[in-house]
Parts: sequence; structure tokens; C-alpha cells
Amino acid sequence: MSKERARRRAAREAERARAMRLNEERQARRARRRALLARLVPRPVRFYRQGGVLARRHRAQNAVVALGFLLVQVATWLVWGSLAVSLAVLVFSLLLAPVVVTLAFDRRI
Repeated sequence: MSKERARRRAAREAERARAMRLNEERQARRARRRALLARLVPRPVRFYRQGGVLARRHRAQNAVVALGFLLVQVATWLVWGSLAVSLAVLVFSLLLAPVVVTLAFDRRI
């Protein structure tokens, strides 16, 4: 009886060792695959928003500048309606936007 139990225990231990070996091989393959993918696929660049008081103020100032820019473009289109005038005001506004930011908010873009 004890020889039979010893033989069954040995078979269970052998099966458990085989399962552990297969699991380790599977994990090693998975790790190699992940390492290969990490080398081949570039990571996306993530931009994180800063949350301080200055960052909030700059976002608000940028929103004011963008809204003013948009209002100037809409007013130009409504008043003149000419494509040539609208394009000229667009180019002028693009050139003038950094000056407005620097003068109005005392900061460099």
C-alpha cells in the first residue's frame, strides 16, 4: 500500500513539476514577446497639463486671445465679405497675435 502511495505521489510531483516548467516557459515567451513589441512599437508621446495657478491663468489668457482672434475674423467677414480683405486681416492677425499677447499679458509666447 505504501509503495502505491509513493508511486502516486511521485507521479503527482512529476506532473506538478511539468506544469510549473510549462508555465515558466509560457511566461518567458510572453516576456520576450513584450520586450520585442516594446522595441518595435514606439510609445506615444503624452502631454500632461500642468495644474498650477499660472497654468490656469495662461490657459485663460490663451482662450481670450483665441476668442478675440475669432471675433476679428468673423467681424471682418461680416463687415466686408470680401475674400481678399478677409485673407489680409487673417495674415495681419496672425502676425499681430504674439504682439498682443506680449503687450496685454506681459509674457512671452
